[in-house]
Amino acid sequence: MERNVGTVSRGIRCPIIREGDDVGSIVVDSVLKAAGTDGFEMRDRDIVCITESIVARAQGNYASVDAIAADVKAKLGGETIGVIFPILSRNRFAICLKGIARGAKKVVLMLSYPSDEVGNALITMDQLDEAGIDPYRDVIDLKRYRELFGDNKHQFTGVDYVQYYSDIIRENGAEVEVIFANRAQDILKYTDKVLTCDIHTRERSKRLLKAAGASAVIGLDDILSSSVDGSGYNEEFGLLGSNKATEETVKLFPKTAESKVLVEDISRAFKEKTGKNVEVMIYGDGAFKDPVGKIWELADPRVGVAFTAGLEGTPNELKLKYLADNDFGHLQGDELKEAISGRIREKDGSLVGKMESEGTTPRQLTDLIGSLCDLTSGSGDKGTPVIHIQGYFDNYVSE
Repeated sequence: MERNVGTVSRGIRCPIIREGDDVGSIVVDSVLKAAGTDGFEMRDRDIVCITESIVARAQGNYASVDAIAADVKAKLGGETIGVIFPILSRNRFAICLKGIARGAKKVVLMLSYPSDEVGNALITMDQLDEAGIDPYRDVIDLKRYRELFGDNKHQFTGVDYVQYYSDIIRENGAEVEVIFANRAQDILKYTDKVLTCDIHTRERSKRLLKAAGASAVIGLDDILSSSVDGSGYNEEFGLLGSNKATEETVKLFPKTAESKVLVEDISRAFKEKTGKNVEVMIYGDGAFKDPVGKIWELADPRVGVAFTAGLEGTPNELKLKYLADNDFGHLQGDELKEAISGRIREKDGSLVGKMESEGTTPRQLTDLIGSLCDLTSGSGDKGTPVIHIQGYFDNYVSE
């Protein structure tokens, strides 16, 4: 029978996850319970995705602000340090900044401008143009910044992050100096011990700083990459992907090795209980951008934290619009449908570089699926940290 529904993404309600919970069993039971109450059946190549936050919570992967401070002090010496390129976030970075400040006597805070790495704006490009400032060259101190741009509050949060971050540093015992620059090397005029806080460009920043003569360079991924006095940690990403748990603790990104075991265990459990081959992924932030605020959602270091083998790779799809307008532009109705269906059935091997795939989305499957999941689950009170996806791998001829 011809199918009339394509991809379906369902948010699955689950119990509140606490440290030590068997998150794998909870996920499987919650999906199967939803299938029973909502009247859908599991199929081969269904995808079940779990938000990273409940995995990290079940793992108990938390750390205190003081653990952050101890690691920063041990790795950068505890005197004057440069903290460069942090994102502007109360949830993501402010709690980390508390610990960083406690691990130093002075923090030279270097903010990228006009916006941070993920698009949170301090000021606009129009303001820069009007002031005659070149963001690729000019280093601005706080006094000059205020003279030129005054007080600037975030479009959505209403927070003046320059003041907010400065206050956090002072309140946690360190002196603060704020500058605005976009070249990592510019911090070396103030200190040669640097913590670079960028996410996706961190390796380049480290390389440039080391080449320019910095005596000590670390990234957020190097803080809490191992346990400090029994704290949680992330062996691959350190503080990257962390967010605020309480006023004195952070929840870290899930431990990579444990997460890889978990997705395989969940997939195996679905096979045992349903006889179906189910793909499983733990996901972080989706990789999408807000067209109004210009904010790129990806504050996590990776969308796909861990996933089963069937989610590797990129889509291999034909562009129906291209076929309809070009190869089969002379056909209509059933003839057009049959011609396109035949081409889909005949496709073989990779379509990379072929015109009939032009315009399809050239991204990793895990990034696409993770974005779908993040939008489905939301970040607030929906209570659906597990997403069940059907039909993702279907096409126009699937029955």
